[in-house]
Amino acid sequence: MLGGYGTFGGRIARRAAAAGFEVLVAGRNAAKAHAFCAGEDRLIPFVVDRDAGLVEALRTQRPFALIDAAGPFQGADHAVAEAAIAAGAHYVDIADGRDFVCSIGRLDAAARKAGVAVISGASSLPALSGAVTSRLAAGLDTVGAVEIVLSASSRGTAGASVAAAVLSYLGKPIRLWRGRRPATGWGWQDLQRRDFTVEGVKPLRRRLVGLADVPDLDLLPARLPGRPAVSFLAGTDVRLHNIGLWLLSWPVRWHWLESASGLTNLLVRLHGWSRWTSSLRSAFSVRLVGKAGSRRIERIWTLIAEEGQGPEIPSLAASILLERLDTLVPGARDAGTALTIEDFEAVLSRMPASWEVRERALPAPAYARVMGTDFDALAPPVRAFHAVLGDTGAAGRAIVRRGRNPVARLIAALFRFPPAGEHALHVTVRERNGEEIWTRDFGGRRFESMLKERGGLLVEHFGLLRFGFDLPLGDDGGLKMVMRRWWLGPMRLPLAIAPKAPAREWAEDGRFCFDVAIALPLVGLVVAYEGWLEVSPVARETAVP
Repeated sequence: MLGGYGTFGGRIARRAAAAGFEVLVAGRNAAKAHAFCAGEDRLIPFVVDRDAGLVEALRTQRPFALIDAAGPFQGADHAVAEAAIAAGAHYVDIADGRDFVCSIGRLDAAARKAGVAVISGASSLPALSGAVTSRLAAGLDTVGAVEIVLSASSRGTAGASVAAAVLSYLGKPIRLWRGRRPATGWGWQDLQRRDFTVEGVKPLRRRLVGLADVPDLDLLPARLPGRPAVSFLAGTDVRLHNIGLWLLSWPVRWHWLESASGLTNLLVRLHGWSRWTSSLRSAFSVRLVGKAGSRRIERIWTLIAEEGQGPEIPSLAASILLERLDTLVPGARDAGTALTIEDFEAVLSRMPASWEVRERALPAPAYARVMGTDFDALAPPVRAFHAVLGDTGAAGRAIVRRGRNPVARLIAALFRFPPAGEHALHVTVRERNGEEIWTRDFGGRRFESMLKERGGLLVEHFGLLRFGFDLPLGDDGGLKMVMRRWWLGPMRLPLAIAPKAPAREWAEDGRFCFDVAIALPLVGLVVAYEGWLEVSPVARETAVP
């Protein structure tokens, strides 16, 4: 076992020994290997460098399986797996490097020929996350969005491999699938707070987490019906760690630093100095929104691990798979479909951990709640666009006009309205807890607003300004937006001085069409835009092998 005396490898080694395996605890550091194996009959220290001498060591020892827990796997190649195949040994790793795990299939033919199983990503992601997601998606016709969140006790995340993995993508672009198209996020940004609750257990509140790069961002959209948007957020239980990483991500994003990877040793030391502030509690959750027939459903699987047992979770998949390797079909694949949630729960039941699945019916989308039965009478492209399920989007074209009054130009700049002219347009709508975040991208110029139903009106938020609209159904199967109220902060303002914002939506030639204008008393036109969007029905995707 490479990295067998490390944070996660050590746990896998002990589990393997307890299961009756004789384990060669391998790595470059002889002192650490001997110290780890002291007093354990089935743990045998073995010094080897994965970059030199591994092939010869495998030929000599002829192991049943090689488990790679050394990491980090970001930017690594598959030389270790290839060496295992050449030696006729099964191979399992605990990689969470996105490209590393997602490209393991290129070894499939060689693994089949050698008659061995090659499994990559036998860790929390994608093995556990894949098993949970499969359970949550059962019976759904389509899935709109998946959010995976990990909040670890910092006492189990202090290793150099973990730090190197995090810093490898800190502040770097992360490929996402959002709004029905490829999008970009940034490593350890999008900082958010999350709560973790399991009935009968003290909850974990307001844990900070940021965007991280993992294989699931590629694997799950391809595997789940509807090709959903997928996000993964991670953090430790120490706020200082998360805020520090967020701050450090900006110089990398702004290209002041090429990479933060050179700070690995410093990060490990800083982490060690602040570990005393951490708890012994970790949490992992998967939230999925989908649809079964006409029912809109949210399902959440939440796990809370106590007594510092959080670091055991990433070791479970490899330990379970080790005992099943002879029963697996030869070939190379990721671990996202290798196990079921029942496999994990059987082991978790013997640990100080609690978990539960919650399901609830989701309310109708905001436009549907405002329009009531009229929503079903909308033209199909208009209705389809507003039937948001977690995350949706559409692309098209728009023509923008801008007012010439200096005040109008200032307001347009403040709200980041697009410049005059014809633009490629993409609109992304993200839904959570009955609120919709609309991001309109006019050829790279974006502006955003938040919409929700309140008091029978569609209320749109632009910062401190809020506008309440009625949505009468048009004779053509379209709708109009008629302003009924507006507010500045908590203060309701008279309609006589309100902006004029006539807006209309309709269907034409199978497209969603729109015409929006915003004007102010005494100032005149601020911005107007009209155009169309192609709204494609969400098709059920075929699972990848």
